[in-house]
Amino acid sequence: MAPQFIFTTYKLGRYYPPDRQVLADISLSFYPGAKIGVLGANGSGKSSLLRIMAGEDDGFSGEARLTPGFSVGHLAQEPGLDPAKDVLGNVMDGVGEIRSLLDRYNEVLAMWGDPEADYENVGAEQAELEDKINAAGAWDVERNVEIAMDALRCPPGDTDVSVLSGGERRRVALCRLLLSRPDLLLLDEPTNHLDAESVAWLERFLQEYPGTVVAVTHDRYFLDNVARWILELDRGRGIPFEGNYSSWLEQKQARLAAEEKQTSARQRTLQNKLEWVRMAPKARQAKGKARLSAYEKLLAEAQADAGGGDRLEISIPPGNRLGDTVIEVDGVS
Repeated sequence: MAPQFIFTTYKLGRYYPPDRQVLADISLSFYPGAKIGVLGANGSGKSSLLRIMAGEDDGFSGEARLTPGFSVGHLAQEPGLDPAKDVLGNVMDGVGEIRSLLDRYNEVLAMWGDPEADYENVGAEQAELEDKINAAGAWDVERNVEIAMDALRCPPGDTDVSVLSGGERRRVALCRLLLSRPDLLLLDEPTNHLDAESVAWLERFLQEYPGTVVAVTHDRYFLDNVARWILELDRGRGIPFEGNYSSWLEQKQARLAAEEKQTSARQRTLQNKLEWVRMAPKARQAKGKARLSAYEKLLAEAQADAGGGDRLEISIPPGNRLGDTVIEVDGVS
């Protein structure tokens, strides 16, 4: 029986001294094959969540658990490359396991020519290897590497990685990660340093990807085209929505309207109770004490809801995706 979830968190929290808590009591379950976009303000814990899920950060409280038998891969904001290998060597690291499967498959095929071989075992292993290679889409691994490197505009394969720019390093690392095909794919700003054609290829790749994808990105077009779930991180909480970015906006608007209505009703109740408290400050009778207790409870709830502090929200109207060139400078000294 296939596992129901690929990753689970329970009361997950992340605190950075002296007094910054970015994640608080997050309990979530991630479905196999789900495509999830993570949204939140800067500093809300998006990258922290990915690092925890990747097993790269153990300074959290609560539980964060990858279901046994599944693999995970992470594209960090500043990914590392092997300085001893060129661009192609780093990319080929992503298909190391797949190439091992193909090498073993060729060895098994050669066993059919051995008169002393156990043909029943040979046939069973061949079938098992074929299933794994089919699942990985790896029969033409060299061609897959060539396609991915071209689509992501990777530098020539013989380029020394020490001379690569930050954007080139990210493209090489992304190519390596996608080719490794982990069951859980964690992407931190995957469209950074990609042109429009590369982003379109990446969107198609992820739409067809059989594994679970969790992506942190500010690219709303990417989220519309790829995500089927949105996870919003807000003041430490994790709030899941089913749907892409556009449907999340609609649900978010409805939720905020409901919260505003609830807050307005609470404020009216608070005002009424405050007027009563001022008229009966001593509240000696049992009924008076109960009303005073109810007022204090409502006041505490209102203060808790306002615990996010004063925040300035800037709404940017929808527009076309930006072009490849953001700024061009010439003759600067």
